Amino acid sequence: MELYARKAIHKGAEVVELAAGGYYAIVAHGLGSNVLRFRDNKRGMEIFRYNGSVSMGEIMNAPEIWGLPTLYLPNRFESGLLRTSDALYRLPVNEERFGNHLHGFIQKRAYTVKDMAVKGKTAYVENEYVYDEKDFFYNCFPVKFTVRIKIELSDKGLTHTVTLINQSDKMMPVSIATHTTINAPFVDGGLQENIRLQVPAEEHILFNKSKWLPTGKRAKLSDYDKQYVSGTCPVLKDICNDMYSGGTLTLDGKPFHGTIMTDTDSGKKICNEVDDKYKFWIVWNHNGFMNYFCPEPMTAQVNAPNLDMPAEQSGYEELAPGKTYTATQRFFTMG
Repeated sequence: MELYARKAIHKGAEVVELAAGGYYAIVAHGLGSNVLRFRDNKRGMEIFRYNGSVSMGEIMNAPEIWGLPTLYLPNRFESGLLRTSDALYRLPVNEERFGNHLHGFIQKRAYTVKDMAVKGKTAYVENEYVYDEKDFFYNCFPVKFTVRIKIELSDKGLTHTVTLINQSDKMMPVSIATHTTINAPFVDGGLQENIRLQVPAEEHILFNKSKWLPTGKRAKLSDYDKQYVSGTCPVLKDICNDMYSGGTLTLDGKPFHGTIMTDTDSGKKICNEVDDKYKFWIVWNHNGFMNYFCPEPMTAQVNAPNLDMPAEQSGYEELAPGKTYTATQRFFTMG
């Protein structure tokens, strides 16, 4: 079984290739430390959205909908406003249709490979981006920080760890997500109509349709929502911003904090386990017929800093100067 961590050229760009435990990954440090490809070679599964004929330029134009992009300040901020306990920031309105700021910026930045190695039966790479006044975004968000993203492969799957370090003299808003793009179908030779998605939904977070922002209200799960909990939700339909507070599922008779995706024909599964920092899930699939879907773990609600509710409900946190914040998730396959 192959085991390596090595630099390579992919689609004309320098990347890091990892292989361990029968899994294979391509990590593009030059494009937000995105995991452009994650494959289970043993089971014949293409896990993240990947297309060998799509150019790196096309991916760079829309990095949120390929691979596993990491988002800092994810999803929507109303009118581009971001209120913290000690400042008010005006982010660029880049979603003109709804008048919001969308998805922050670190998914488009070039990271530096800080460490890359094989240790035991694990292959890993750790990439780093230092955000300061040299970044053009600093004009509207002058909060210095460093972000590190570590990707590890082993027989336990792919572990993704994101770390924020506040290097400013201000409180740093904390909201992290991965815009997790799952290939549909994800089993070689499979059909996306056979995929079912299971999400540990507890309460449905209600959105307004004028700007696709939370209303501040939650609802008990409807029959539609309960399809997520039971694992009977098909992904071959239009899913637009279904957001839930996260609970716990059961996997192999044990509590499981994460999502489970099943190919009902083969019985093969993708499991995405997250730590307790990820309190919410939002599901989106680009109108449903684009051969991918996104069950996204988020540490905070959409527009969280601007919501009039306690932090324990919104998930919003702030990081004091000099402090560090870390969130971890893992992807693995079964069947």
